[in-house]
Amino acid sequence: MNQVDFKSWMQVHLARVEAALSEWVDEAAPAGLGQAMRYAVLDGGKRLRPLLVHATAEAVGATADSMAALRAACALELIHAYSLVHDDMPCMDNDVLRRGKPTVHVQFGQAQALLAGDALQALAFELLTPSDDGVPVAVQARCVGLLARASGYHGMAGGQAIDLASVGQSLSEAQLRQMHHLKTGALLLCGVQMGAACGPDVSAAALTALTRFGEVLGLAFQVVDDILDVTADSATLGKTAGKDAAADKPTYVALMGLAAAQRLADQLAQDAMQALTDTGLSAQRLAPLRALADMVVQRTH
Repeated sequence: MNQVDFKSWMQVHLARVEAALSEWVDEAAPAGLGQAMRYAVLDGGKRLRPLLVHATAEAVGATADSMAALRAACALELIHAYSLVHDDMPCMDNDVLRRGKPTVHVQFGQAQALLAGDALQALAFELLTPSDDGVPVAVQARCVGLLARASGYHGMAGGQAIDLASVGQSLSEAQLRQMHHLKTGALLLCGVQMGAACGPDVSAAALTALTRFGEVLGLAFQVVDDILDVTADSATLGKTAGKDAAADKPTYVALMGLAAAQRLADQLAQDAMQALTDTGLSAQRLAPLRALADMVVQRTH
């Protein structure tokens, strides 16, 4: 898949995800709650997690218009959005800029932001369990289990707890890796796992290699994020640059230096590509996943 083909593939899926999110995140939720929810979700973000769902589903044989994959993709993005709303609040990271605009609590107040995050989390699981569009019950159950585990204390919430408890502390590389495996990597891996669950049966060997791909990609994403925090400005990032260093948070750049962190990101990118090769799936089917892995490592924001 060349760059033009990948852009076309991505534009098709991004348009479908945006339309679905706009339809499913209801502006009519009571007392202005819908406005805060839509503000948190729509018109911003790279949508990497939804794209991973679609790319993996197609890699294992799902059709491009799979409703199971679309619902899984949107549910994952809602969990990601809710986590950002809560992470940005004064009781955690206390940030004022996200996706190039004021954070939800700045725009709507802390109480409404808290409720918006709660409602987005609940809506994610509602999307995974429809009764009317042909998503098999077994697929629904599998995706619910995967997303619950990835977003709870086994995953994202647990990683955030470690992150908050680690401010001002020196972590080993193993401890830092585990924190990011939970905080950031769990949802990225979940995108791969839910995508695989939305396709036809996949071999155990292919699923093992896809899982390895998701784990490596999740760590690569965080290493690049740490690099960008010190090399890019706020306008480029769409969020506050330099905030990790200012908050004395442990990062890969702080632990090993910028050059070594960049080398690690490059090595992780190679590992991710090897994991895709190890799936034994066709190169054509894997092309979007390879392109997404490149995008993760080469991104500038």
